[in-house]
Amino acid sequence: MNILLWILQILLGLLFLFAGGTKFYYTIQQMRDMGPPNQILFPGWFIHFIGVCEILGGLGLILPGLLRIKPYLTVLAAIGLTIIMIGAVVVTAMSVGIGPAIPTVIIGLLCAFIAYGRTKLRPFTR
Repeated sequence: MNILLWILQILLGLLFLFAGGTKFYYTIQQMRDMGPPNQILFPGWFIHFIGVCEILGGLGLILPGLLRIKPYLTVLAAIGLTIIMIGAVVVTAMSVGIGPAIPTVIIGLLCAFIAYGRTKLRPFTR
């Protein structure tokens, strides 16, 4: 179980680092142009805020357990990313439909599984 949780933490950590980083690499207008025509438009500051949350969450999935410094932060990062993914599911389903929201649901469930796994199944030991 520990190995499975570590694999998920690393993969999701990298995914969120990439997702958050792209929110700073591209301009707001470029991101809007890449989206579907009926997308929900958020202000630029909100997109950057979500990007910061994704980067910090991605780091939070990996670094606390790796460095053995405050490993409970991994659980908090996973919970925070689960909340972000709930919002992403709602926005995706409202703008482009249920089908494209399925990968977002799966990522959110994996984040919730990490939070549960590091709390109940295989917490970090000192």
